[in-house]
Amino acid sequence: LLLSLFLLYILSLLKEMNKIYYTLIFVFALYLVVTLGFYIFQRKLLYYPNFNSHLKGDGLIHSFKNIDIKTKDNINLKGWFHLKDPKKKTILFFHGNAGTLDNRIYKLNSLGNLDVNFLIIAWRGYSGSTGKPSEFGLYQDAKSALNWLNSKGITDDKIILYGESLGTSIAIEVGQNRDFAGMILESPFTSMVDVGRKHYPIFPIKLLLKDKYESKNKIKNIKFPVLIMHGEKDKIVPFYMGKEIYNLANKPKSKYFTENDGHMMEFNPNLINKIELFLKSLN
Repeated sequence: LLLSLFLLYILSLLKEMNKIYYTLIFVFALYLVVTLGFYIFQRKLLYYPNFNSHLKGDGLIHSFKNIDIKTKDNINLKGWFHLKDPKKKTILFFHGNAGTLDNRIYKLNSLGNLDVNFLIIAWRGYSGSTGKPSEFGLYQDAKSALNWLNSKGITDDKIILYGESLGTSIAIEVGQNRDFAGMILESPFTSMVDVGRKHYPIFPIKLLLKDKYESKNKIKNIKFPVLIMHGEKDKIVPFYMGKEIYNLANKPKSKYFTENDGHMMEFNPNLINKIELFLKSLN
C-alpha cells in the first residue's frame, strides 16, 4: 500500500513537472516570436512620420520658401527656409522621430522672432520627403541640408544646429569635428540603446537594434558652444540622460533644465529668453 501511494505521488509529481516544462517551453517560444517581431519591425517602432501628437499652432507667421534638397542617394527632402539676411546666423532645425513639419510651427514662430534665419527639413519618409528613415539615411539628410546652406553662401560659422529629441543625435553626429556657430539640444538622449533598455528591459536591445544613435560617445567631439535643454517630467527620454550629455559636453556649455516640462518642452518666455541669450553669446 505504501509503495502504491509512493508511485502515485511520483506520477502526479511528474505530471506537474511536465506542465511546468511545457509552460516554460511555451513562454520561451512566445518570447522568441516577440523578439523576432521586434527585430523585424523595429523601425516602425522608432520612426512615426504620421503620428501627430504635438501642437501645430495657427500657421507659420514668418515668410518662408518651400525647398527641395537632393541627397547623394537620390532622396528628395522637403523643407522650409526663412531668410532675413544671409549675413545673419541660421538655425538648422532637426526634428524628432514623430510627426510632421506642421507640428513644429509653434517652435518656428518663436525662433523666427529672434534675429536669425531658419531652415527645417523633413527627414526621408516624413512630410512628403521620399525614402524610408534609418540612422545612416538621416545622417545623409542632415549633411545634405548643410551642403545646401553652404551652397547658398551660409558658411558653417553662421550655422546653429538645433536638435529636437531624435534630432539631437543627428546634430551631434554632423557637428563632430566641424566649426559651427553653436548647437541647441532639446531633450537629448545618451544612446538609443539606453532608451531601448529603459522601455524594453526584457529584450537584448544592443544585439537587436539597427539604429543605435550613440550620442554619448560623440558629444566630446563637439568643439563649439552648446545649449542643452531638458524637462524633469520627460517620460520618453529620462531627464538623467540630458544631464549626462551636459556633463559629457565640452565647455563652453549652458543648460536650461526645468521641473515641469515633459518631452516636448514648452516654448514659454523663459525658454525663448534662454535661447536668445545663447544666440547673443555666439556673436
